[in-house]
Amino acid sequence: MKKLLTGLVLSLAFAFPAFAGMIETPAAPSQQQTQRERVLQLVERPEVAKQLEKMGISADRAKDRVAAMSDEEVAMVAGKLDSLPAGGELSNQDFLFLIIILLVVILIVSL
Repeated sequence: MKKLLTGLVLSLAFAFPAFAGMIETPAAPSQQQTQRERVLQLVERPEVAKQLEKMGISADRAKDRVAAMSDEEVAMVAGKLDSLPAGGELSNQDFLFLIIILLVVILIVSL
């Protein structure tokens, strides 16, 4: 009886073919989009917006320029963000250097 039951279960297992297919995963944001969002977050920071205003660039215009930047330009600015010290400790020199890079890129894009 046990052998008969085992045989029936095994025959049922092989009676229905198995189908394999690709399972879709949710689309992850591209690296360029993530980098662009990081640069936009930098422009939205109050101290950066204040410095940009002092230099005659509105925060909205800076955001528009970041949106118009090429992926390579965004990667360059985002790469500078990665090289800054962790924990939000920016020296005045690092902060000024980052603002200057951002301004140069914005000026290049606007030409």
